[in-house]
Amino acid sequence: MATRPAQILEAAIRVIAQDGVRGLRIEKLAAEAGVSTALIYYHFKDRSGVLRSTLEHVNARAERYSQPVEAPANAREELEQMLFLEIQDVPEVRENSIAWGELRASSVFDEELRELLGSTTRDWNHDAETLISRAQDAGLVQREVVAADAAVRLTALVEGLSERWLSGSMSADRARELLAGAIRAELGPA
Repeated sequence: MATRPAQILEAAIRVIAQDGVRGLRIEKLAAEAGVSTALIYYHFKDRSGVLRSTLEHVNARAERYSQPVEAPANAREELEQMLFLEIQDVPEVRENSIAWGELRASSVFDEELRELLGSTTRDWNHDAETLISRAQDAGLVQREVVAADAAVRLTALVEGLSERWLSGSMSADRARELLAGAIRAELGPA
């Protein structure tokens, strides 16, 4: 059974995914979570605390669902799985991706949120860069590829493809097909 704070954060993700960050009101969140507003203030202090904690919760969920089910054979395969698992047509991934996009858009106007998103994005880029470097060492990625630059381009592409998929501009299958082509173009043949 989820703890009360986790229950509230799950509800916050749903509200943000449905109504955007601007639609996240403590009263609405309390109703969605089935708790009192006082309990939300007790656990998170204020709306900013809810947003910060929700972003951390979104990241924790993404880390869980982007872990490979089967052990990858090598670093390149691990990188590919990490990227492809962000475009799964399942409710948790859809909801998480929508909430992430809403939080990212709101960070333009919220410096604290911007710093948290920047840190999370840097971590994701670093994870991708590490895998690209390991794949280079194993001869699975072209030597001339600059790992840090390739990591930023690929993670940014996943975010963009995800936004198009979620908005109905393309199917999840088409987004994955385009991602596969971009990985080959960016890193060279496997």
